[in-house]
Amino acid sequence: MTDTQERTLVIVKPDGVQRGLIGEVVSRFERRGFKIAGLKLIWIDEALANEHYKDHIGKPFFPGLVKFITSSPVVVIAVQGKDVVKLVRNMMGALKPEEAAPGSIRGDLALSKSFNVVHGSDSPENGLREVSLYFTDKELFDYPRDVENWLKHE
Repeated sequence: MTDTQERTLVIVKPDGVQRGLIGEVVSRFERRGFKIAGLKLIWIDEALANEHYKDHIGKPFFPGLVKFITSSPVVVIAVQGKDVVKLVRNMMGALKPEEAAPGSIRGDLALSKSFNVVHGSDSPENGLREVSLYFTDKELFDYPRDVENWLKHE
């Protein structure tokens, strides 16, 4: 990974998996030009959910959040690119679908604040922390792509 690139974690949440939206979500990031550095289908257990959402422990919505994220398999994706955290969050759209812009993942696909299809890291630091919760170094790949010459940020 170059010094100008970041990694972020995207989770296709249980509602996205159950509704068959995995390919739709992944393809949006690929079409944008981001590199998929890691991708897998997993079932998050309660311990991992607690670690992932540890900043929310004690908040009224926390038990429901853990119950939801552990209710079905999810797809975890390590997405890599320049300014990827900020750009992925823009692509996801606002947390509440009624506030999410048309064309964003949540604006197009989410049904409610709770069933909003995707999670994305909120900062470069959390991107690294969250990616490391779900992927070992051996599961992450930094590989050259010829298309990168056409995706330069100026």
